[in-house]
Amino acid sequence: GKHGYDPEREAIYREPSSRRRYAMFREHWAKRRKKAKKPLPETADTGLASDQDWLDRGRLRKDKGTRRRYLSRYYQWLRPYRSRLISLTVVGLIISAMDLFMPWASGRMLDMVATDDWSAHLPAWFPRPAEWGRGAWLVALAAAALVVIVIGRLLGLMRNLAMQKLNAQVTFRLRSQLYEHIVRLPLGDLHEMKSGGVISRLSTDVDNTIGLVQQAVLSPLAAVIRLLLTSIVLFMISWQVTLVALFLLVGCGLLYNRMLRTVRPIYRSMGEDRARIDGRVAETFGGVRVVRAFAREHKEELEYAVGHHTAIRKQLWARAVQQVLHLFWELLMPLTGLSIMAIGSWLVLRDELSPGGIITIQMLSFQVLNPVFLIVNSMSETQRSLAAMERVYEVLERPQEKPDRPAAAGAPSRIDEIAFEQVDFAYGEESFDGTPVELPPDTKLVLKSINLRVPGGSLVAFVGPSGAGKTTMTDLLARYHDPSAGRISINGKDLRDYRLTEYRDLLAIVQQETFLFDGTVRENIAYARRDASEAELLDAARRANALEFIEELPLGFDSVIGERGVKLSGGQRQRLSIARAILADPKILILDEATSNLDTQSEQLIQQAMEELFAGRTTFVVAHRLSTIHNADVIVVIDQGSVVEQGTHAELMAKGKGGSYFDMVMRQRTRDAWE
Repeated sequence: GKHGYDPEREAIYREPSSRRRYAMFREHWAKRRKKAKKPLPETADTGLASDQDWLDRGRLRKDKGTRRRYLSRYYQWLRPYRSRLISLTVVGLIISAMDLFMPWASGRMLDMVATDDWSAHLPAWFPRPAEWGRGAWLVALAAAALVVIVIGRLLGLMRNLAMQKLNAQVTFRLRSQLYEHIVRLPLGDLHEMKSGGVISRLSTDVDNTIGLVQQAVLSPLAAVIRLLLTSIVLFMISWQVTLVALFLLVGCGLLYNRMLRTVRPIYRSMGEDRARIDGRVAETFGGVRVVRAFAREHKEELEYAVGHHTAIRKQLWARAVQQVLHLFWELLMPLTGLSIMAIGSWLVLRDELSPGGIITIQMLSFQVLNPVFLIVNSMSETQRSLAAMERVYEVLERPQEKPDRPAAAGAPSRIDEIAFEQVDFAYGEESFDGTPVELPPDTKLVLKSINLRVPGGSLVAFVGPSGAGKTTMTDLLARYHDPSAGRISINGKDLRDYRLTEYRDLLAIVQQETFLFDGTVRENIAYARRDASEAELLDAARRANALEFIEELPLGFDSVIGERGVKLSGGQRQRLSIARAILADPKILILDEATSNLDTQSEQLIQQAMEELFAGRTTFVVAHRLSTIHNADVIVVIDQGSVVEQGTHAELMAKGKGGSYFDMVMRQRTRDAWE
């Protein structure tokens, strides 16, 4: 596909064993890491790496420009929340400053107890009542420390609650923006992403991306501020101790971060695993009748288990790498603490530090280690958030479906003529500006040199063998795709010169594969017009021959029909779909073999109702049963992507034996006679 196809990756997912999939992943992961020093090539359309190309994540990591663009977009996206983020940061700064009071007070209290000249250890800015003795001052310092601790914890609680609220708002906004963008992506991109990929991005990836605010911004920033404040206090107490501590912690922290970067490609591959698993689950339960008909439950269970086992193996590997690095860090923490205490004790022996200073250094050492550990831990969690952010923003940077031209006009109020003018079409080779696409020599044209003029209000039927290009003709008319060459015009104006949303308001489409939503009959019919009155709903249902069976349902129009209308028969679902199109009151109606799932009696009744619906509308019908299109104004016979015949039923039948349409009619009559 245009966003990349990796045969090595696909070969991994064809392996029946999770152990083998995992081994192949590690093999290719190591191989691609060696190639990571090469520059990342840009794709033709977005300049991005392939959507789920986790084997090349190392190369994406090396492409600093791509990551910076993502991060820049993300931080620009956070601008509306800047004031609240700053407020949370300031509160964090206040809490960090208050946390320094306890070590300071503890050191002063110990010095007051350990020395005779206890008043010398009181701060100069403290009030000094003459009647207060050593005990009163110890109680005062302890009480002040307790008050500061309580206030600090209350501020921390308020900050955490505000952060949770901010996270919820940011999550909703990003998820909504991503959903709105995905809904408007080209069909080819949606098919490539699959339903599982869409779901995983809208759920897990968005959640992890929002974690980037906490893990990469607020937590590290608060930790850095705390580290700076603590380091300043430590420098004031003993610069020797501070230098040793910072040398150990900062140096080892940088090394830790460099080693940790190798984990992100593993998390990206786990993201694709989840997308594939979700997609497989959706397919399995969407086609559960087929699964049970062929007794393939065990196969689906096995595929589900293997997919999860593969993801679990990768997760355990990533966790193992992180745990090894954490072990390294956990060994470093006591080593640093011991170094601080050893140097501090040596300074006490030299009378360069008081015993209280030892306690203050000991307590502050934990306040040095904790923010550094938080920073390093945030680096670990940030890898997961960055991997999720790449998947989210890779989708957000994909162009939406057919943006309007700068001078695009509104849709016409009436249809005088629709024309196909020298239309060629090949999938993946569309011309947005109307300039013919230069096709590779081996490109297969689905439609070739189509010329057709349809007066407004006509009924046009497309007939021909399967795969001839009939549905593609209607897809071009609906602007699901644009021609590779030539143009389709309405009233002499190229379709691409109309605003897409307004143009599609003119359309109603009834497809061969009926899609209904999990809701009531009323909601499904009114999907095209939410403001429709009860009388209009009843009229649409009656004209689609659906009113009779709707009234027989337990709750009538308020009956829930289940996911994809599973509680209805195929014919009933099709009639609801037709009622939905009737209610839309379109200028252009497209019926893609819409009556193919109906029994003969229902088909005849609907054909009668359709005669009224067709009046005054330009209608295109993809016909399977040729007996339903005898009254069409134009019958267009398509074979191998070309128009081979066109005319009325009588004109085409008059050609006799050897005519494409005549032969099709006779074959169908013979088959119907045998049935």
